[in-house]
Amino acid sequence: MMKLKRFLGLIIAKILLKFLVILKRGTGATSLPGKFLTFFDKNFLKDIALKFKVIVVTGSNGKTTTTRMIGQILKENGITFVTNYAGANLLSGIATALLQGVDVFGCPLVPVLLLEIDEATLKKVSTEISPEVLVVTNFFRDQLDRYGEVYQTLNYVKDGVANFKNTKLVLNADDSLVASLAKVKPFEVFYFGLDSEGFQDSQQNTDARYCLFCKTKYSYEKHYYGHLGHFKCPACGYRRPEPNLSCLKIVEMGEEHSRYLLGIKGEDFPTYHEVNLSLPGIYNIYNSLAALTCSQALGLNLKKSIEALSTFSGAFGRTENLFLAGKKLKIILVKNPAGFNQALNLLTQEKSKVGLAFLINDLPADGEDVSWLWDVNFEILNLITDKIKFILAGGRRAEDLALRLKYEGLAKEKIKIMEGYREVINFGLKEIDPQDVFYIFPTYTALIGFRKTLNEKFKLKEFWK
Repeated sequence: MMKLKRFLGLIIAKILLKFLVILKRGTGATSLPGKFLTFFDKNFLKDIALKFKVIVVTGSNGKTTTTRMIGQILKENGITFVTNYAGANLLSGIATALLQGVDVFGCPLVPVLLLEIDEATLKKVSTEISPEVLVVTNFFRDQLDRYGEVYQTLNYVKDGVANFKNTKLVLNADDSLVASLAKVKPFEVFYFGLDSEGFQDSQQNTDARYCLFCKTKYSYEKHYYGHLGHFKCPACGYRRPEPNLSCLKIVEMGEEHSRYLLGIKGEDFPTYHEVNLSLPGIYNIYNSLAALTCSQALGLNLKKSIEALSTFSGAFGRTENLFLAGKKLKIILVKNPAGFNQALNLLTQEKSKVGLAFLINDLPADGEDVSWLWDVNFEILNLITDKIKFILAGGRRAEDLALRLKYEGLAKEKIKIMEGYREVINFGLKEIDPQDVFYIFPTYTALIGFRKTLNEKFKLKEFWK
């Protein structure tokens, strides 16, 4: 009876998925089939996930990009997989990804399931899915109304790890919160981090100033951004672990690429370990280190994995470059102060003049509390005011954003409030020249809405494809 019920559920869910794709219902196609399936067959995840080798990526920032990087590495190594690439990282999105990896009898079509999972959701699915490898990127304050403070986010993931069995952990050594997960269970741990000299960030550590174990304030030998760096508790001795893979030196950092030297724990540095990324920013170096360390945990060929990253392009809305009507657009998702600050730092490396659009929504997927905007370092825009042609404030909280910008002393005549995404697109493409760059910084639902408008106007492919 159970087999017949599952067979019927899989047929209906697959038909629903195909129907939604034909109708170009992007967010529905990535979640509704899975939502139906988990309601119809409550043991679907628990039973079917056991048939796959599962890789899970979680954390506040960088989940989608890191997941895609790991996917590129798997392809380079000849490993087939299914994944929730569109960033549908809640329970319904996970079930939809799993649906695409099985036939109507529930038999796997591929050996690997690669999942991006939301931090709070990780706890919920940890009794049903036990991954071979768990990658944790970082923990920052994110959606205060949903997660609470950063320690609550940490506890969600801790509870998930406590439920896992024989999982290899890939952890950010520079994040004192993430590194503490190694103490939850005696799992095998692989660390990644930065050992680069000459890169320091004055951004304040507001998320994790004090030791998790004795509440003493950390000291830092090196500090990169937020609370990431070479931390040490002077009282109890809790400190940054030595990474298995690390960035020894940032060779080059441009507005569209980065290049660094990779070090391996226990090995002399070979000259061929140079990593080339077609993505900018220190945060993308962290993402690539997480992906490469995951490949090490899986026992994959490191040279092939490095080669895979050299061909990697940005994920949907994550430093995504588009050329439309002879003009260049760069879309960068923002959702919390740490990520937003790193995105704004990219503007200081930009050689061209720029137009800026900040699209801020307050729907549940964005976080309904937008007070976090006051923790974003918008003052950096004053350093490049001569390069800025205009600043557009859009989305449901456009007025809040415009007010926040005015408090930084930015030129009022450059700030304009726009009502709709089409208006933002039309104004931006009209006002920038072919040699300029139009930067768009949206929150999650604003990204979906903005990208949908772009798709309709310029006949682009849908983001879930």
